[in-house]
Amino acid sequence: MKNSGGRQKSILLSKPLLFSCIRPYGKGVDVAAPDTSITRASELLDAYEDEYNGVIIDPQSLPDNANAFADVLQSSLISWKLEGKKGVWLKILEQQAGLVPIALKQGFSYHHAEKGYVMLTYWIPDEPCVLPSTSTHQIGVGAFVMNENKEVLVVIEKKCPLRCSGMWKLPTGLINKSEEIFNGAIREVKEETGIETAFLEVVAFRHAHQVAFDKSDLFFVCMLKPLTLEINIDESEIEEAKWMALEEFLGLPFHRDDKLLRRITSICIAKYQNKYQGFTAQCMMSKFDDRLAYLYHGSCL
Repeated sequence: MKNSGGRQKSILLSKPLLFSCIRPYGKGVDVAAPDTSITRASELLDAYEDEYNGVIIDPQSLPDNANAFADVLQSSLISWKLEGKKGVWLKILEQQAGLVPIALKQGFSYHHAEKGYVMLTYWIPDEPCVLPSTSTHQIGVGAFVMNENKEVLVVIEKKCPLRCSGMWKLPTGLINKSEEIFNGAIREVKEETGIETAFLEVVAFRHAHQVAFDKSDLFFVCMLKPLTLEINIDESEIEEAKWMALEEFLGLPFHRDDKLLRRITSICIAKYQNKYQGFTAQCMMSKFDDRLAYLYHGSCL
């Protein structure tokens, strides 16, 4: 659910038959008209309308006082229900963490957490919740870099699972937030080995499930062209790095025993020999979301 960009403050007076007046928050108790079931109302929380008939609460509008927060949150939920709203997104910043139990008590649920905040949600209609779940995947990249002497860039990682300890392998890593796949591969190679590279193609990707924290994992294998040859390792992460002859790499015990790695290597060799076409990246605009994004695709025959 995304913010449409239009900022609207929820106004209790949009239901004039329910409340007799509105006073600024903290300046007294507001009394509803005698013929209503509502006996108290407060100023509502600032909220942005999203594109799905829901609201996103502005975290800067949350009161510091716990009782005040409980009061204004309850009033806001009542108003949004009368207005026919559906999903409510509530971001609580780290310094506001004391408000989390109050929101949970009023029916909110955990959605996800990032450094500095936790996101909660509330589904108003009496029907199954259709709010999107939190992220389900992590994305990793592996880089196959081979120079003109048919030597493959390989590393030994300092921090890795025991089964990979001391093993020569391709440079790999996770991409950063808002980072393109090909940029992530280039960065990982630069960080681990000091080698500058240029992206050629995504030659393959693997999809696995229940990996880290029960998330699914997408791993993209990128073919990169070396622009420099001098190795300068990141000693905090890498034990050793070198250019290894392709024949030696193919003969490594781990490589011989791993069907997936053997297949990846054969594809990369075929690409090096111009016998395989992978996916290049083209930056394009879509009217669907008015965003520039990279489309990864092969060549049309």
